[in-house]
Amino acid sequence: MENITLLLGIVIVTALVFDFTNGFHDTANAMATTISTGALKPKTAVAMSAVLNLVGAFLSVEVAKTISGGIINEDGLKTEVIFAALVGAILWNLLTWLLGLPSSSSHALFGGLIGAAVMSMGWSSVNGGTVVTKVLLPAIAAPIVAGVAASLATRLTYRISGKTDEKATSKGYRAGQIASAGLVSLAHGTNDAQKTMGIITLALITGGVLNPGANPPMWVIVSAGIAIALGTYLGGWRIIRTMGKGLTELAPPQGFAAQTSAATAILASSHIGFSLSTTQVCSGAVMGAGLGRKGGVVRWSTATRMFVAWGLTLPAAGLVGAGAELLTKQGDWGVAATAALLVGGSAVIWSLSRREPVDHTNVTADEIGGSARDTEPAGVVTTAIAAVTPPPAGPLTAASVVVEPSENTAPVADPARPATV
Repeated sequence: MENITLLLGIVIVTALVFDFTNGFHDTANAMATTISTGALKPKTAVAMSAVLNLVGAFLSVEVAKTISGGIINEDGLKTEVIFAALVGAILWNLLTWLLGLPSSSSHALFGGLIGAAVMSMGWSSVNGGTVVTKVLLPAIAAPIVAGVAASLATRLTYRISGKTDEKATSKGYRAGQIASAGLVSLAHGTNDAQKTMGIITLALITGGVLNPGANPPMWVIVSAGIAIALGTYLGGWRIIRTMGKGLTELAPPQGFAAQTSAATAILASSHIGFSLSTTQVCSGAVMGAGLGRKGGVVRWSTATRMFVAWGLTLPAAGLVGAGAELLTKQGDWGVAATAALLVGGSAVIWSLSRREPVDHTNVTADEIGGSARDTEPAGVVTTAIAAVTPPPAGPLTAASVVVEPSENTAPVADPARPATV
């Protein structure tokens, strides 16, 4: 570490800041369903997730090697490029956190890195084959695979436990949720902490501290693990609210199926070097579990906003990274200006978040800051499904439930509910 220059030190600190934002941005992946079903109290859940994220950081370095020596050509890469990439990733992470959207921290990092590298050295600096096979294809396939697996697991779970007492099975599934949430946290540390390890290792290679192709040093592994654990403990409550309540209502069996499916997909990809988005995997699993039970309703308005954020993450972070690299190319004052923009932008986003704070005390509330949570209006499909199948366990919005009048009761019009077709 004695050869680390001031600029390289700034890049390492910035990378750890990104790792910290990755932690609180992605806490929802492991703990949203566990918190929403009441299996664990919010603070207990994030504390457990933080510890297991730290442990998971030591289990593998395959993803780190993909990032440090696979996506971007190392020849001619400057340390300033990595700094610009991190600026793009951090600002996009904070913006989507403010909006409560479970977007991909991984893709924010990749987008920033690609945008900054292209601005610095042109398109030839990007290994297109690696980007397609280890970033884009997993991004498309992983949430679909996890969603289908979670849906099938949910159906199987309800078929097996259909004749047993619901209260008794709920206790067992809550215990299972705790175990599966721990597995997701472990998997998240294994996959996402490695991305920061890879970025720091890449910076050390460009700075001449490490030889090309080197594995992350132990101090890099330890610092990345601690940073993501601290971010996880802080808790990304705004995104936990969206994942736990905004997409669908989950009963303990559904939460267990979603988390187990997601953890399996993440762990398998980590050990073959696929740097997939844990956010997309877990979101797909939650939606699959929601649809896996008869009468389950996914709030597609929320899901649509989430899909749009997924599609924008790579190009948006890439544009910010490219702009930051254009500024850093101007010299020392450009690097200082980029750092000032990062600090200023982060401060503005934080101040905006304080207007409608979300924390462990109100993360499961139906109303936050005086405004009701978005509800999904009942249209043809939702009404038809609800009319022929039992409703899912747990409270649903009025728009998601159709009540059939009996022979002895007359239908009562709800003046607050708009007519739907």
